[in-house]
Amino acid sequence: MDFEAIKKCSPLHPKPAGLALQYGTAGFRTKAERLDHVMFRMGFLAVLRSKATAATIGVMVTASHNPEEDNGVKLIDPHGEMLHPLWEEYATQLANAEEQELQKVMTEICQKEAVDLHKDSLVFIGRDTRPSSKKLSQSVIDGISILGGQYHDYGLVTTPQLHYMVCCQNTQGQYGKATLEGYYQKLAKAFVELIKQANSPSSGDSQRHLKIDCANGIGALKLMEMERYFPKEVLIHLYNDGTKEKLNHLCGADYVKVHQKPPRGLDMKPNERCCSLDGDADRIVYYYKDTTDHFHLIDGDKIATLISIFLKELLVKVEQTLKMAVVQTAYANGSSTRYLEETMKVPVHCVKTGVKHLHHKAQEFDVGVYFEANGHGTVLFSKAAETKIRQVAKEEKDDEIREAAKMLENMIDLINQTIGDAISDMLVIEAILALKGFTMQQWDAIYTDLPNRLLKVQVADRQVIGTTDAERRVVAPPGLQEKIDALVKKYKSSRAFVRPSGTEDIVRIYAEADTQENADALAHEVSLAVYHLAGGVGTPPQPL
Repeated sequence: MDFEAIKKCSPLHPKPAGLALQYGTAGFRTKAERLDHVMFRMGFLAVLRSKATAATIGVMVTASHNPEEDNGVKLIDPHGEMLHPLWEEYATQLANAEEQELQKVMTEICQKEAVDLHKDSLVFIGRDTRPSSKKLSQSVIDGISILGGQYHDYGLVTTPQLHYMVCCQNTQGQYGKATLEGYYQKLAKAFVELIKQANSPSSGDSQRHLKIDCANGIGALKLMEMERYFPKEVLIHLYNDGTKEKLNHLCGADYVKVHQKPPRGLDMKPNERCCSLDGDADRIVYYYKDTTDHFHLIDGDKIATLISIFLKELLVKVEQTLKMAVVQTAYANGSSTRYLEETMKVPVHCVKTGVKHLHHKAQEFDVGVYFEANGHGTVLFSKAAETKIRQVAKEEKDDEIREAAKMLENMIDLINQTIGDAISDMLVIEAILALKGFTMQQWDAIYTDLPNRLLKVQVADRQVIGTTDAERRVVAPPGLQEKIDALVKKYKSSRAFVRPSGTEDIVRIYAEADTQENADALAHEVSLAVYHLAGGVGTPPQPL
């Protein structure tokens, strides 16, 4: 390692005094002007990780659904998955090291991981449309170059596209071609094959119109590029395409989910199909207005349910003993869990909040469906399941079984299995709605969400809260869980849980009950219990 070169160039990317950052599920995120040194050093780390794994590593410059002034960075591991937890710690150490400690920290990483510095390294880089992203991705390139690493800069891409490229590269093209063209072609081919089998829609051509809020982000650019690959029956209309307004401002999947209302800049007529992507296009939510002008949100839970219904029907037809399950977090609406378990007879597993926990659990099944309520999710197929499905699609004599297997095969190709991908998920949903002849209302009516409320309480120290059972119960401070249990007993069809934020000193509260009034009352009472028993700061929570 050329420590002289590092010593010379590092002061050109100085670390702001007193700044300490933590690499979390979303990588690093903060105000863009504080990130130059982090990007430079993540260039180093990507090279070391590439040498350690003898594989290509990805670096994505984005802050997803955060405001435009923020930015961030995350590393992508060889199979397109999130960075290994141990290397997340190395990332934090490297980002927070003072100038004179850099050599020591990097040497320690190399020793612990037995990094062979003579090995080649290759890093794929991508960025979102933020004004700060180009300059920051150049800092990543500076870091890579100083350590003599090779890189390929994909420029403007969605986060899931970069995950896809990394996976393609490291599977020697088995997963697909590591180009944007390859991504568009693979998804479009599978989508066209699927909707070929859809009967012409009963409600005239209105069935295929889709209005898309692109959050003024990268999703708009990529959908414009991809549009020419779509069949003529599919008409997409892009809004908030980034030409006029700020990224994520009053629009995007996160805004629509949190505020339960349509984004600015999208004019909705009754029963039109609409969806919103987030800033880096790894989340999606759907919604519509009914004839009484009432807004209906279709979130990640209902997306997971629609996909599960479709896959289960096909798996039953294919008559293979493949195990399917749905993975949720404690935030999933109780009605969705009940519907999947009781009506669909699909096993549901609850894990801690955070994509990596969902992804990890979903890998345990032949077919693992996971979505967070916020609209981030995908489907994973085990190697064995994929082999079996492709074999049946090719060799089965029975027409109906073979056709079902072919549909599953196209689903495997349409789904981006590396990570939640708004564009891929949107095409999956559009194909299923077309094949089942579902309207938005029919999809929405699969089950009725229990009314719920999310609140947060500021505390002096979030670490006083300890949880268990996938964050559904607290073990500390003493007396809090007993209090929550007593409050829950007062209301019908109710549940509530509390969990500390991963990044700030607040405790998040979730409550659901038979009516909105009861959900609000329960959430408020639980927030008071948290305030009094877990060291709340400021004025006590007020009733809603």
